[in-house]
Amino acid sequence: RSGVHAWGLFAHKPIPANEFVIEYVGELIRRTVNDVRERVDADSDYRFRVDADWVVDATRRGGKARFINHCCDPNCVTKTVSVGGQLHIMICSKRAIAEGEELSYDYKFQPTPGEAPIPCTCGARNCRKRLN
Repeated sequence: RSGVHAWGLFAHKPIPANEFVIEYVGELIRRTVNDVRERVDADSDYRFRVDADWVVDATRRGGKARFINHCCDPNCVTKTVSVGGQLHIMICSKRAIAEGEELSYDYKFQPTPGEAPIPCTCGARNCRKRLN
């Protein structure tokens, strides 16, 4: 269990800096489909916006990466790459990560007009206090 938010993903061995860690996998859906799913299944925290048109929904068909929590001072970064015309979300270490350390990346949620702030509980010294 994570001290940040419910579940978390932890390094089972030391990870060097600038190393591929894991791919964020799930169902690749259009943003319009995601908008409908967000209204129906508002409790799902397992969607990753790839770009303006595409979202990876790991709610039902996702891997372990969906359990990586947000941090304002993360130890990982995300990179979207196209392989054979397919979009993939790679999670790489930003710095060396110790065995047992929780993995994190900055969710970079964009504020939506009229949307209530989502509080951040990451505990980083530079915490922005909100995710959006």
